[in-house]
Amino acid sequence: MSFALSEVALERQAAVRRFVDTELIPFEVEAELNDGEIPAEALKRHKAMAQELGLPRFDVPAEHGGLALPILDQVAAIEPVGRVTNGLGWCYPEAQGWMFEACSPAQIEALIKPMMRGECYFAYAITEEGAGSDVDDIVATARRDGDHYVLDGEKWHVTSANLADVLLVQAKFAGGPADGAHGLFFVDARAPGITTVRTPAYTHTYRHHHPILRFEGVRVPVANLIGGREGAGMAFTYAWFRRERLMIAARCCGAMERLIEEATAFAKGRIIGGVPIAERQLVQAMLADSVVDLHTSRMVTWEAAAAHDRGLDLKSLHARCSIAKLVASEAAGRVADRAVQIFAGRGYMRENVAERFLRELRVDRIWEGTSEIQRLIIAGGLLKRGLAGTIGAGG
Repeated sequence: MSFALSEVALERQAAVRRFVDTELIPFEVEAELNDGEIPAEALKRHKAMAQELGLPRFDVPAEHGGLALPILDQVAAIEPVGRVTNGLGWCYPEAQGWMFEACSPAQIEALIKPMMRGECYFAYAITEEGAGSDVDDIVATARRDGDHYVLDGEKWHVTSANLADVLLVQAKFAGGPADGAHGLFFVDARAPGITTVRTPAYTHTYRHHHPILRFEGVRVPVANLIGGREGAGMAFTYAWFRRERLMIAARCCGAMERLIEEATAFAKGRIIGGVPIAERQLVQAMLADSVVDLHTSRMVTWEAAAAHDRGLDLKSLHARCSIAKLVASEAAGRVADRAVQIFAGRGYMRENVAERFLRELRVDRIWEGTSEIQRLIIAGGLLKRGLAGTIGAGG
């Protein structure tokens, strides 16, 4: 199968890579040694440049001022963002296509369009202490009270909550005709009743924190329900999962590319016994295996993106995105480990890109659905729709 990108798509991909390589990567070590923080003027410039590149508008319909790019073009352009460590690529909010289907005109004007302009930042509050990859295990509740819902519960790993203006909170309806069904709500991040239980330290060094938030009697206007009806929440969560899994795979490809480049350059210049280690066959084997991991992951990810553009049915797309995330996230971990080995002692220094990626890429096998959950989704697709219905017909 061919994945031909247009000249415009290739130019966009190259522009994003230039932005990452010349603007973001130079701040990695400073961010690593300063709790993820970089100078305010640099962050402001990065946000402005991301806007100029259109990154927040890639998936937005044209009628709402977006670029409405094919998913394949989006994946190709997002891949270079994975080249940078320390969350520096998270310098822009992203409006996603499903939001314009799920949200009311008022919600789009008040929340989604400001996010497109970089004026509003979201954080997803879905995971709970006893509910991770299986979202149906959540116990947070939403009870109707007149023209409001009252939210109660506790959410874990609320990524970027410390920087967010709005939380997307998932809860189950308590009472009413949709009792037990899922709902998604826009919630003001500063609403009364929201408290930070604690902010755990994580393996990576990001300015984006992942606190545990408690919701106690948080009143949310009925107008803030996403989807316009009770019980529609899971459909939008699945749409979010599909996109996030695909983009995680794309960023993993970008990370692998950077690691291979850096490890190869080092191996060419590192002399032992009068010979560059790049000439040693065991080092060559590690580099070769890493190239195979990258190429395989990229092809699987790009195929899943192309399947979106072909209009494949949602259940099959769900499996394709799971395959892409599983393949790319597992491969990226292997590539990072090999890169550390090639750098040897240097690869264990925090100033080294391989050390940082070894820590940062590990979470890609966990968030937005663990590798084990992806395997269950893929196997479920196989058992229900057969091999052709899961990965397409051969031949």
